[in-house]
Amino acid sequence: MGLSGKTAIVTGGSRGIGLAIAGILAENGADVIVTARDQNRLKEAASGIGAVGIAADIRDSDAVRNVVREAAGRSGRIDILVNNAGIFPGIKKLHEIKEDEWSDVLDVNLTGQFRFTREAIPHMSNGGVILNISSDAGLKAYQGFNADAYSASKAALIALTRCWALEYAADGIRVNCICPGVVETDMTRPFLRTQKNREFIEADHPIGRIGMPKDIARAALHLVSDDSSWTTGAVLAVDGGESIK
Repeated sequence: MGLSGKTAIVTGGSRGIGLAIAGILAENGADVIVTARDQNRLKEAASGIGAVGIAADIRDSDAVRNVVREAAGRSGRIDILVNNAGIFPGIKKLHEIKEDEWSDVLDVNLTGQFRFTREAIPHMSNGGVILNISSDAGLKAYQGFNADAYSASKAALIALTRCWALEYAADGIRVNCICPGVVETDMTRPFLRTQKNREFIEADHPIGRIGMPKDIARAALHLVSDDSSWTTGAVLAVDGGESIK
């Protein structure tokens, strides 16, 4: 799955799933640009995997445009865009959610992906790959999972995956989506604090364990490589079987 000579952008690439994806792309020869808001953490993460870090707030259209232009300037094109950045809100029922909380999640998790994709596509004129990182929460509802803005943003990203796949197929641009189950990251760690909680969540996955960032990264590598050159519009659950229950 050699990616030598290919330029890749990974959003939210300073930790967790994004960092694992950026690392495996770099290991396979891609020139990887990672972006996130925290400049210090981003610098350390990028250095650790041999990538380039460009700090940006995904809510800022000008900052997004700057990341894409700098990345495209390295080789004259963008070959791979991984839309991974996202935030998770506090668990609340719908009637308790404040409008600014709702808007912030949608702005980062959905409109931010639109911003990066809109800027990257003109630099993919000779073909390219867009990979959206959604969630099982975008595939189905879960009892007691009261994070409506998150679920809505992830479901919308699945729909956009299919829309963009059709819209840009004639341009040779492939668009696919991964829906992780519970993966051990900074975002999910608060739900795994006790052994009881961990065992409960692990048991909820038919394979019997929660995911690790490398599980998602390996699937991502396949979908952005030429090995999946006939795959577009795919929505792949990488979740230990959780979503098929």
